[in-house]
Amino acid sequence: MTFDQIAAFTLGTPDIPQSALEMAATLLVDTLGVAAGATDMASARMARTHAHRFMAAGAPKDAATMLFDGRQASIVGASFAAATQIDNLDAHDGYNPTKGHIGCAVVPALCAFAERQPDLSGRDALAALVMSYEVSARAGITLHDTVSDYHTSGAWNALGVAALGARLRHLSPTMLRHALGIAEYHGPRSQMMREIATPTMLHDGSGMGALAGAMAVLLAEDGFEGAPAITVEAADVAHHWADLGTHWTIMDNYIKPYPICRWAHAAIDALGQIMQEAGLSDQDIAKVDVRTFAQAAALYPGLPDTTSQAQYSLLFALAVRLVHGRIGPNHITEAGLTDTNVAQALSKIDITEDPRHSERFPLGRWSDVTVRTHDSRVLPSGDVHARGGPEAPMTMAEIEAKFHVMAAPLSASRRAALWDMQSRLLEPDAKFSELLALIHPGADA
Repeated sequence: MTFDQIAAFTLGTPDIPQSALEMAATLLVDTLGVAAGATDMASARMARTHAHRFMAAGAPKDAATMLFDGRQASIVGASFAAATQIDNLDAHDGYNPTKGHIGCAVVPALCAFAERQPDLSGRDALAALVMSYEVSARAGITLHDTVSDYHTSGAWNALGVAALGARLRHLSPTMLRHALGIAEYHGPRSQMMREIATPTMLHDGSGMGALAGAMAVLLAEDGFEGAPAITVEAADVAHHWADLGTHWTIMDNYIKPYPICRWAHAAIDALGQIMQEAGLSDQDIAKVDVRTFAQAAALYPGLPDTTSQAQYSLLFALAVRLVHGRIGPNHITEAGLTDTNVAQALSKIDITEDPRHSERFPLGRWSDVTVRTHDSRVLPSGDVHARGGPEAPMTMAEIEAKFHVMAAPLSASRRAALWDMQSRLLEPDAKFSELLALIHPGADA
């Protein structure tokens, strides 16, 4: 596929299936629920304050309201702040082949750019979102296929942000080309496994990905030039773009049931399956043996001191599931980090890598668990794939329930109204500004 064809898809009016628009609406609202749940996290507060102080807009037309905050920053700053906020509550969507996440960068950018366009329809906003998922997915797959290091999502979802902003601001194909080149060049080529080894607020790099992508759009709009993006235009990556506009990768994105790195989810689901089927509590269980893929086995091994460590810990997540029967934001923040029952449960759990699970990564996230009870029963789960994606989808009722758990800081009426946007945005007369009104202060009034 040539760049002209990619530009035509990005900036034009591709024939997007209704199912893809519906999926975009679901991913959008799910991501905003995560943003709401992350509002009071220290990392989120710091990111918003930093953007307000140091990324201010020079004119009202260049400003955007920060999600669930009310203060303004530049479009670039608001995109950075919201993406950092979402990235630090690890309950947002992802796409297996990219080994990372798209929505946490492109949803904040959509909200920031769209605020300057009050007449943007709901369907046009969703079309832009679908397009940005498709560009991001191929940029991510291409990057992983052409470099040896495992980079964070910000290294490639920056291009999805650039594509989205270019579409919404009606840039020319030439400007789009420069924007993609700038976004790729400045996208954070940060090392994912470094963050896994030492979990921090840097998380998956999507804050900087959103910043680089949004900045790239505005620079290109002003005439700033960028070298063509090699993950888009290099001859040896053309096959990754060949199905753009015919294969809709957005349909294969997963939605997370837990605010934990998805590498941990298969084992969590396997343990939960055994406990539910056998009617077990943590007091019934003597030992939990986990076999998983190498990346999951490399997650933080000890008792976490911080939320970042907790979200990147398979051991801790399993202990929480064992003790509490579920995993919510309260379990990985504040008092949840000093839960003595969870700390005691860690000693029951052994984790080892199984090569057969490692061979199926990244296209699959498989684990198996064996539970040994105090009354000498041995209960194997068999191979289990993480729920939430096409391999093991969640029902819409489960997604809605998850949304209400994540968005718990909002009032019940505001949550209900925000969830209803999942269907409202698809109606012909809907404006995207209706959704923006719900994520800015005053929506509960």
